[in-house]
Amino acid sequence: MNSTVTIAGKGQLYEFVVEELASFYDLCLLPNLNHPLPKQSKLLLVLEDGWNPAMHYQAELAARDIGVDWLRGFVAFGEGVAGPWVRPGREGCSQCADTRRIMTAKDRQDKWKIQQISSQQQETVHDEWVSPMGLHQLAQIIITETKRIMTEKSSQLEEAVQLINMRTLETARHSILPDSLCYMCSNRTEDSPEEAIISLQPSPKISEDSYRCRSLKELSQFLSEEYLDPRTGLLNSKMMDVETPFADVIVNLPLMNGDEGSAGRTNSYAVSEMTAILEGLERSCGIDPKGKRTVVYDSYNQLDSALHPLQVGVHTQTQYAAEDFPFTPFDPDKKMNWVWGYSLQSQTSLLIPERLAYYSMGCGDGIMFETSNGCAIGGSLEEAIFYGIMEVLERDSFLMTWYGKLPLPRIDPYSVKDEELHLMIERMREVAGYDLYLYNGTMEHGIPCIFTIIKNRHSHPDELNLMCAAGAHLDPVKAVKSAISESIGMIKPLNKEFKQNKEIYKKMLHDSSLVRKMDDHGMLYGLPEAEERLKFLLDQEGPMQTFEDAFHWKSKHVDLTDDLRDILTVFQNLYMDVIVVDQTSSEISRNGLRCVKVLIPGMLPMTFGHHQTRLAGLNRVLTVPKELGYVNKVFTMDELNPHPHPFP
Repeated sequence: MNSTVTIAGKGQLYEFVVEELASFYDLCLLPNLNHPLPKQSKLLLVLEDGWNPAMHYQAELAARDIGVDWLRGFVAFGEGVAGPWVRPGREGCSQCADTRRIMTAKDRQDKWKIQQISSQQQETVHDEWVSPMGLHQLAQIIITETKRIMTEKSSQLEEAVQLINMRTLETARHSILPDSLCYMCSNRTEDSPEEAIISLQPSPKISEDSYRCRSLKELSQFLSEEYLDPRTGLLNSKMMDVETPFADVIVNLPLMNGDEGSAGRTNSYAVSEMTAILEGLERSCGIDPKGKRTVVYDSYNQLDSALHPLQVGVHTQTQYAAEDFPFTPFDPDKKMNWVWGYSLQSQTSLLIPERLAYYSMGCGDGIMFETSNGCAIGGSLEEAIFYGIMEVLERDSFLMTWYGKLPLPRIDPYSVKDEELHLMIERMREVAGYDLYLYNGTMEHGIPCIFTIIKNRHSHPDELNLMCAAGAHLDPVKAVKSAISESIGMIKPLNKEFKQNKEIYKKMLHDSSLVRKMDDHGMLYGLPEAEERLKFLLDQEGPMQTFEDAFHWKSKHVDLTDDLRDILTVFQNLYMDVIVVDQTSSEISRNGLRCVKVLIPGMLPMTFGHHQTRLAGLNRVLTVPKELGYVNKVFTMDELNPHPHPFP
């Protein structure tokens, strides 16, 4: 009886726990936390029959003040909640847990408002579903974990909560990821030029033919368990689509203003699930700065080393002048947030507009529309940078082709000996009813890029006539497989939407200003009448290229970093920079994952909504077609393809 457990609260749960623990420990009983905790406290318990967010906030501060662990038990929305075990000085606290539980709920906005109001009014939210049996069960969990903490300094509730259904008494443990944005426990560092420095390190490939540094077997050991949970996960649901020709898995990233789905489309449901989770984590990192706290707020003219937005493309003055346009022209004297990036060519840190580095920042009240262009996640920093570059190239090649109406050489997909690719093409033909048209979209850099069109073999009026996609990779076969999976993987659900809204898309064909959302682009070109706009690719005569004729990238290394250095040399010879913003959050760094945003000034950024095209300042689109021999003159902006692009 030489250890003191302080118990604060009131109600039946409080009484059950006090009665049991009184035989084991010295107890200090408090009705609230309005006074300092006793210095001799070894553990703080906060127990109530309802939900009192204000008291939990007080407990965080009080426990940190004297450096004591604490644990809570309460009832909210028909559920008993035990945990997490909070340890001062470590990330992961009650506020993180509340954020995770609230964000996974369908009514998350309502619950968040209740939490905010209760925190300000310091009132307990009483629960109508509370039951004596449920409270007894919750009390036993609290008692068991208290004894474990006091004797073993461990707990099943470390980075976890136990949830008890007050009606059925069903109990389940759910992991809690510390929230990188938590105002209470986050250890985010301040953004700085030193923090932005990137020193490329060896990143051995898992096999000779792979461009990954961590195996799927290794990733499978933690991805689903760590990040996917319907009640507390960073990702809160998954769906397997059995109608699609390939294995399609979609996971959901819950956001306060809605849900963001991310998909994995491969030849295996297990691999697709991991791919979808990684895609969801990438999106989470790219939405806003979670890894470092933004500290630079100033005007461009007052900064010594900053990227001018014109280098990466902005909107035209005509676009900015439109009455309903959500963005304003860049003003070098106007203050804005900047984050630090790193130039891999000049090996110097430089400032990037925050609204360019994080793509949810491009939702209005800024200087430009920005998407996830160049965002990528990897098992190492070098892997993330490699795939970020590939995405920039893929989209740049697609848009260069579209705006210049470049008659790319068609490639024979059977000219390479890859059985999996051939089986994918045959399955696409026989199961989905679409043929593949494959084109060499490699631009002046020589890194393999492809453009694909899948075309309906049956001309069904209620099905998409065609769909376009793109890929880029040092291994062109991997690029083709990726493009096939992305396009045909979406065809079944998109056909349903196309049939339902076909008349809307017909209006878009005659009025491009109606193309406002991402889905509009691909759906518009599902119309048979829109096929004419792709005649510059479809109406080709003559022999097709082989893979050997089309792609000439030969270097191959056992270390991915060596491939990355080869790519950087190519861009250096073209006087093109490669800038990296490290978007890695603590949620993914704990498992050795990294996430980046890659910017290559001069490359064309993918935008959605025809009114939000970004071409001002990007002259490559005018000059490269002539350099590659597709045309015999330099384009003017007025000569570019005026129609909305068909990227889905």
